[in-house]
Amino acid sequence: MKRIASSPFMFAFIAFLIGLNLRPILASIGPLFPVLQREAGLSATEFSLLTTLPVAMMGLVALSGPWLLARTGAVRGITVGLSILLFACLFRGFSTSLTGLMCTALAGGASIGMIQALMPALIKKEYAQSASTFMSLFSTGIMAGAALAAATAEPLFTRLDLKPTLAIGGLLALLALIFWLSWARHRQVEKTVFAEVTLSSSRTWLLLLFFGIGTGAYTLVLAWLPPLYIQAGWSARSSGYMLAWLTLTEVVAGFAVSALITRFPDRRVPLLIVLLMLLAGLMCLVFSPGTTPVVSTLLLGCGIGALFPLSLIVTFDHARTPAEAGKLLSRVQGGGYLIAALMPLIAGMVRDSGASLTNAWLIMSAGVILLIAIALRFKPVVHR
Repeated sequence: MKRIASSPFMFAFIAFLIGLNLRPILASIGPLFPVLQREAGLSATEFSLLTTLPVAMMGLVALSGPWLLARTGAVRGITVGLSILLFACLFRGFSTSLTGLMCTALAGGASIGMIQALMPALIKKEYAQSASTFMSLFSTGIMAGAALAAATAEPLFTRLDLKPTLAIGGLLALLALIFWLSWARHRQVEKTVFAEVTLSSSRTWLLLLFFGIGTGAYTLVLAWLPPLYIQAGWSARSSGYMLAWLTLTEVVAGFAVSALITRFPDRRVPLLIVLLMLLAGLMCLVFSPGTTPVVSTLLLGCGIGALFPLSLIVTFDHARTPAEAGKLLSRVQGGGYLIAALMPLIAGMVRDSGASLTNAWLIMSAGVILLIAIALRFKPVVHR
């Protein structure tokens, strides 16, 4: 039993399962936009805060990743993170007031930030030789969880009503916590230390900006693609299915990165391909919003789905040790998520002002062009 619990395959499954839990609290919101406006009285800006607040908290908590790693260790910290996420999900079953929704958004974002800051360091420590593959599986699990939440949000609301629909993610969090505790009890007590990041500040800022803008595309689509289709005349259920299909495309793209990344020691080649696909998908939303769902879904899904793990892998490439990986990724994810949190908020403010969401897609397109310029600077890293 101990051998099974400590096997790489079991850890890969648990990492994927934990990843499944890190987006439902965000992805279930978009398809329920009309319901939340009607039953919770949310404006478009307040609705956008249900994505902006958790993403901002993910960034703030990620910045404390090295402190968490040194004080609690990765295993204990992930346990705490899963426990807080479980509470945040379940609490939504009791309150859907504006205050309750905002508080659980903050708590959920903090717990997700803890897990995302600590899991990379643990992967680097436990499976250094296969770190890229495990990171891809973890990030693919994140996108799969978003797909599951988006596809089931409106059907669950029809059967269960709003509060149970928002709380049901707690069941998945409970399952992940049970498997995680089973794996963790076979681990030795971690010895944690601080590590200095020797990377130049300019390169760290480039990685941070790259991750932030790229993740901004994900958070923007996650929050505002379903309302775009609803505005175009689609039903809430159909818009949720479309977001789910887009996210499933992201999952496929993430698995493709897992399988093929070792063939590309120069990460610039896949980066440029996926960025051009993402830009083309955004152009579909600009010039034919709601009328080219298949093309835009494939382009956006492949672009975003591959860009997220590639961003983490490129950052991972710059770290020489597990502790350094944790500290570098905490800086990149911390600042990056703070940047990404702005995009849904900007879109909400645009919507409340009466302007078209096309402006938000255009801003994001300009960001992708900047990402292409940054990606060209990511030459293969050679550690001495």
